[in-house]
Amino acid sequence: MSTTQPLVLAAELAAAWSDIQAHHQDLPDLASPEALIGESSSACGTRLGFERLLHEAAHGLAAARDIRDTSRAGRYHNRRFLMLASELGLAHPVEPHASSGFSQVTMLKETQERYAETIERLDRALGAHQEAVAGDGATRAFRGPAARHGSSGGGVRVKAVCGCGRNVRVVPSVLAQASIVCGACQQPFKIA
Repeated sequence: MSTTQPLVLAAELAAAWSDIQAHHQDLPDLASPEALIGESSSACGTRLGFERLLHEAAHGLAAARDIRDTSRAGRYHNRRFLMLASELGLAHPVEPHASSGFSQVTMLKETQERYAETIERLDRALGAHQEAVAGDGATRAFRGPAARHGSSGGGVRVKAVCGCGRNVRVVPSVLAQASIVCGACQQPFKIA
């Protein structure tokens, strides 16, 4: 796999996030697009893509506005999350899922139209990245709650640290698949 591929994808994720910020001025900056690339599963649910970024943006707005939008260690998405997701152009199920709440949001048609160019750019970058990662033609995708509810989920996360001291929580098997590189110091995260 090309070492530039994760950097290109991280840059495209950051650009897409900036496009969302243009419509939502109080949305904070995306701290680590690299963490989204390396994550194999998420309580937030959808595969990596623009819809996933909008989902994460709802959490960003919650943080900026000091709103508690989840419980159960971030797995259960409550009605306050729904309010923020709706503001970003995401639709939601009528009834919450027993373990993930309202995490399974989808883009409205109007939202797809508003961000059509951004979605196209990000999809190209994701396609190139998945092709480089898979090597054998298979694609990898995020497993969301719908795929995980019958299993124990993604496993126990451990602390991983980079060269400059930043840290992330990650399932060890994710790091075994490929390095997650820090955007600040360009060093891989390693289990502490």
